[in-house]
Amino acid sequence: MAAVILAADAGGTKTHLGLYKAAGGSLELIRSSRYPSADFPSLEGVCAKFLGGSAKIDAACFGVPGPVIDGRAHPTNLPWTISESNLSTAIGGAPVTLINDLCATAYGAIHLPSEEIVVLHPARNPPAHGNIAVIAAGTGLGEAALVWESGSYHAVASEGGHSDFAPQGDEQIELLRYLEAEFGHVSWERLLSGKGLANIHSFLRKRSDEPEPPWLSEQFGEGDPAAAISVAALSNRDPVCVRALTMFCEIYGAEAANLALKVLALGGVYLGGGVAPKILPMLQKGAFVKAFMAKGRLEPLLERIEVRVALNPAAALLGAAHRAAEML
Repeated sequence: MAAVILAADAGGTKTHLGLYKAAGGSLELIRSSRYPSADFPSLEGVCAKFLGGSAKIDAACFGVPGPVIDGRAHPTNLPWTISESNLSTAIGGAPVTLINDLCATAYGAIHLPSEEIVVLHPARNPPAHGNIAVIAAGTGLGEAALVWESGSYHAVASEGGHSDFAPQGDEQIELLRYLEAEFGHVSWERLLSGKGLANIHSFLRKRSDEPEPPWLSEQFGEGDPAAAISVAALSNRDPVCVRALTMFCEIYGAEAANLALKVLALGGVYLGGGVAPKILPMLQKGAFVKAFMAKGRLEPLLERIEVRVALNPAAALLGAAHRAAEML
């Protein structure tokens, strides 16, 4: 008999929930919905809206932003206190596990079909199995790993996106000093995120002889500056935007390689999050891979690590569903 599992990818902007049937090692999506997180006082409230009090749940897994400690999480950008015990009570007593949202993305990435993956760097002579690194630039920068042990993968959470930015070359050293003057501590997330791309663009605009075009200033005032910068760069409409997105890819490649080396990710590196699919043409131009490989004596090791872009925006929801299925 099929079990019913609840999966969720909770974020500061939206919360995505899915109901699945699990049987024989496979998952079948019954239905899913997205809700604005700010419209609800708690994650339990989102679940009540989605379930409507009618579904009997056998197991549930929730991917949540930030660290999960002793079955509880306190997202920095939401006024929620999330706990496994409270969620279990809210959904009728089913077992619940909380995992970091990047761990959910990591579990989801290894279940994506080939058409939902783009390879940026094919591996040379990779091993049959190995650890996997997952790095995801989006609203912030998430990092996680999958450790291969005893024939299966086990996710390891991280807050590595908040570790110190390490500049490469004079231009990036200037960028570091520029951001230190504004923020004090400069993490990788100050550069590898939507706001990070805007920070890079601001730095480059101030040091260039190219004034900001009126059409770009207008777009900045209307919506997301990072989206405007990306579109202008991909259409080759403004040279400073082109350089900003290129530098973003260089920094992304460097930190992806750092993570790969730290976890010995011979099973590959996945780029998750919302940014990578949107800037895929720039990622494929070579700046990312060149920076990824630029680790001196360790370049032969990095040649054995495949780098992939996960195209499915629901990878975290899928990962949470697979983690819930393991609880049955």
